[in-house]
Amino acid sequence: MFKQSLINLKTKNYEFPESRMAKLAIVNYEIDPRILIKYLPTGTELDFYKGKCYVSLIGFMFLNTKLLGLPIPFHRNFEEVNLRFYVKKKEGNEWKRGVVFIKEIVPKPALSFVANSIYQEHYETMRMKNQIHHNQNDFMIKYSWKGKNWHFIEITAENNALTMENDSEFEFITEHYYGFTKSLNKTSEYQVCHPKWDWYNVKNYHIEICFHKMYGNDFECLNHQEPLSVMLAEGSEIIVKTKKYLV
Repeated sequence: MFKQSLINLKTKNYEFPESRMAKLAIVNYEIDPRILIKYLPTGTELDFYKGKCYVSLIGFMFLNTKLLGLPIPFHRNFEEVNLRFYVKKKEGNEWKRGVVFIKEIVPKPALSFVANSIYQEHYETMRMKNQIHHNQNDFMIKYSWKGKNWHFIEITAENNALTMENDSEFEFITEHYYGFTKSLNKTSEYQVCHPKWDWYNVKNYHIEICFHKMYGNDFECLNHQEPLSVMLAEGSEIIVKTKKYLV
């Protein structure tokens, strides 16, 4: 039944309702665009913000998630950490702004299996945990994941949600509504629909990660530089529309 559901899902324009991305910890770095060329899906080009090429390390919670359109026990609420960069693709007179994932880490093997099978993404399963502590003035959020050693993103922010500003760095990072995937000689595209997100003013942060061990030698350079910015987004319910092949 599970395999048949997966076959059906691959052949339909299926949507996943009632999933929620919550409390996104976003760490942004500048990277030499030449490093990303080999990861570019055919038909896309790098998207820049004020002349800078960004790569982002993002941790968040998936809440009330469905697998293959069904709520699966023990797979509804879980962490994800991903490394991504920003691209755009021209279609007619419209620019579609999207992201390309280097790797997405989740704590359950079934999640990796479904995501890799449907989207041909680069999911891996690792042990993960989260901590969220609130008080009246601020809150702390921490996402941890374990390869050979534990890595983590920890952010403390003011407990007061703010509205997104037009043309801001935060808008650039969060308003990419397509995912593009390079798979063999093909490019696939899927759309992620959600409203504009509120954000929180970050007071301090602590990051422990070995980029080359997690993401390969191309990203070792990130070990030696400070982030351009660190953000915390509220998130929202999302709908993911099933991929289509472009090339």
